[in-house]
Amino acid sequence: MKILITGGAGYIGSVLVETCLSAGHEVVVYDNLSTGHRQAVHPEARLVVGDVGDRDLVLRTLTDSGAEAVIHMAGFIEAGESMTDPGKYFRNNDCRPLELLEAMAAAGTGKILFSSTAAIYGNPGSDFISEDHSQRPANFYGQSKLFFEQMLDWYDAIFGIRHAALRYFNAAGASPQRGEDHHPESHLIPLVLQAALGRRPYVEIYGCDYPTPDGTCIRDYIHVGDLAEAHLLALESLKDESLHYNLGNGKGYSVREVIDVARRVTGSDFEVRKSSRRAGDPARLVASSDRISAQLGWRPAFPGLEEIIASAWEWLQRHPNGYE
Repeated sequence: MKILITGGAGYIGSVLVETCLSAGHEVVVYDNLSTGHRQAVHPEARLVVGDVGDRDLVLRTLTDSGAEAVIHMAGFIEAGESMTDPGKYFRNNDCRPLELLEAMAAAGTGKILFSSTAAIYGNPGSDFISEDHSQRPANFYGQSKLFFEQMLDWYDAIFGIRHAALRYFNAAGASPQRGEDHHPESHLIPLVLQAALGRRPYVEIYGCDYPTPDGTCIRDYIHVGDLAEAHLLALESLKDESLHYNLGNGKGYSVREVIDVARRVTGSDFEVRKSSRRAGDPARLVASSDRISAQLGWRPAFPGLEEIIASAWEWLQRHPNGYE
């Protein structure tokens, strides 16, 4: 299959490119490199530098490459920032990708896989979130993803563009060649590992008074390689009707648990400081992946937190300055 991957120079996108190429697909990466890295793009993939909001360039790229499907990974992902600058997220996560959908309709490209988020569910009333859970985002980041899912529903109904939306939370870990390198970094595991490496003086815990066993937020961490495999499986299964799947590893971990495991993996006793809560942070978010497991047979190959963190630590030690 010929696939166009937007955001393919980013963290998850670059590992997905790697996975698609290994499966024998042809890949074109479309990325404006605002947060991605040219060095992260697999050498067997063709890179087109451009913005998804540039309808003409997207259309030319779809036409020239003969792309049969799009995997849309390009988007802003900081929940806290979305609560202080919602317009930034509305423009980048909804308005610009609308031009991508318009270009797909014009080119006759009939499949799109969307990297969504379980943040569309907001503050869940259950331990594990299923796809049937009510959708009430607690932050604008989640709302922007929900907006785009709703756009996909209409482009399916009107133009017959089938979509698969994969909803998950915290991607973590690394492949041997590609890892997490954000500027600035805001994700817990890379922040903790940077502290262990001596690249930052301490790690902050945002809120220690949540209604959880140790008072810190509980999140679902899933290995980036497992995410990539699930994306490819969903795309290859996308045929006559659109699909919606949650992705999780079956267990949530608190901030303190992540810190404790990282200390064991790295052997470093880095400093930890307590800070106040951030707006839009629910206490517990853990996705159930029962549907994709039952329908497509997907199961995480790396479910353990220790092996997830260990893979990220190995990559960071080989790339202490990221891709620079």
